Amino acid sequence: MKTIKTPILPIQKTIAKSNGLHELDLEAICLFVAFGFFFDTDTYWKDEVVLAPGTLNKLDENNRLISSEKWFDWHYTPRDISFNEALQEFTTLFEIIVQEQTQGKHVILPISGGLDSRTQAVALRNHPNVKSYSYDYDGGYPETKIAKQIAAACGFSFESFKVEQGYLWDCIEELAKINECYSEFTHPRQMAFFDALGDMGNLFSLGHMGDLLFDSFGLPQLSLEEGLDEIIKLLLKKSGAELAHLLWEAWGLEGNFEDYYRSRLRAMLEDISIVDTNAKLRAFKTRYFVSRWSSNNLSVFEAMQPVALPYYDNRMFEFICTIPENYLSNRQLQIAYIQQTYPELAKITWQAQRPFNLTNYHLNKSPYNLPYRISNKLKRELKELLGKPYITRNWELQFVGADNDRYLKEWLFNSNLKDLVPTKITEAIYTNFKSKDAVTYSHSVSMLLTLALFQELFNE
Repeated sequence: MKTIKTPILPIQKTIAKSNGLHELDLEAICLFVAFGFFFDTDTYWKDEVVLAPGTLNKLDENNRLISSEKWFDWHYTPRDISFNEALQEFTTLFEIIVQEQTQGKHVILPISGGLDSRTQAVALRNHPNVKSYSYDYDGGYPETKIAKQIAAACGFSFESFKVEQGYLWDCIEELAKINECYSEFTHPRQMAFFDALGDMGNLFSLGHMGDLLFDSFGLPQLSLEEGLDEIIKLLLKKSGAELAHLLWEAWGLEGNFEDYYRSRLRAMLEDISIVDTNAKLRAFKTRYFVSRWSSNNLSVFEAMQPVALPYYDNRMFEFICTIPENYLSNRQLQIAYIQQTYPELAKITWQAQRPFNLTNYHLNKSPYNLPYRISNKLKRELKELLGKPYITRNWELQFVGADNDRYLKEWLFNSNLKDLVPTKITEAIYTNFKSKDAVTYSHSVSMLLTLALFQELFNE
């Protein structure tokens, strides 16, 4: 017998055997298709489970789960402290964690135009061995321009990459083996420059989770059912739900799919014993969404080098549970940390508020932002007229165009997907993507592609 204690937010999933037949869990797959992540401890199989976050698990010699008990319960117990006291505590804790994780390492730091990686840049500013990088979409906003300024201000070496059209088809099977088809394939853009990144150092320092921990949903106090509706609004993909409904009926599953996913989500939400709506939804999204979607995508980084994530540290979650909600809203603590600790970085453009920065982003409203909005719109329209549409999402580079379409159709229609998904359903979703609404149906097409690779590599 062995005991496994999982972190509050695991970086890796741990799969154990459970009672049941070794057959596909079709209800779980429908949820995966609709939402883009597996719920709770679900897997593709009825006789396998993922060990839940923050639990103490006992397994027998055959890796079968015997028992699982929580060692950490999400809570909201705000202390009576000032904002400056909270800021000082965050500053000390964050920099201790970053130092512990990166000491003696050659750090690879991805930098975006946002706040999470910028806080890491501040904490790593005196580290002797940091190499940083960023990337742009081919035809998209030049995010590397902002990242390069941040790197220069901190004295980091910097490398820029371009996410090119159609790179996915050369590495899709390798990616499927890495993430085991537990998330779709267009989000891990690092695959576009996989070999180059792995040679930059021996540890990735990643900023995932900062935006969820250090912001608020901005919601009033809601009832359980109202909170459930908010979660569905946040997480359910419209075309994913459509595909899941079709599969539910084709597979002859009992009951109604909507009733099923609402009952599952309700039970998960009820298991978080927090009254405050915003704190409850933060805990829900961390425990159930981040652990099964965001963490699964970390496997791509781990395939190159080990990873360290300061916002995944158990101490950070314990800290968050005691901070008043109004201090967490609007990224206040992260912004104040950057402004106070390294003001030079606060003066660099914040991509989400461009062309403004951390000192004047409150001006991102009419009439102050009108010149930028007008000029930006004109640039985008000109690119459209020149046949070079502005790219904002990776699926546009991987699914659109004749060459991409040829590869996509090969996987959707000439693979083992047909043994799981009726061809008429695949045809209907693909047709809607091509001729009805590419933005909406890009999700369901991507999920079908994921299932096609699962069938090819994991369902013998």
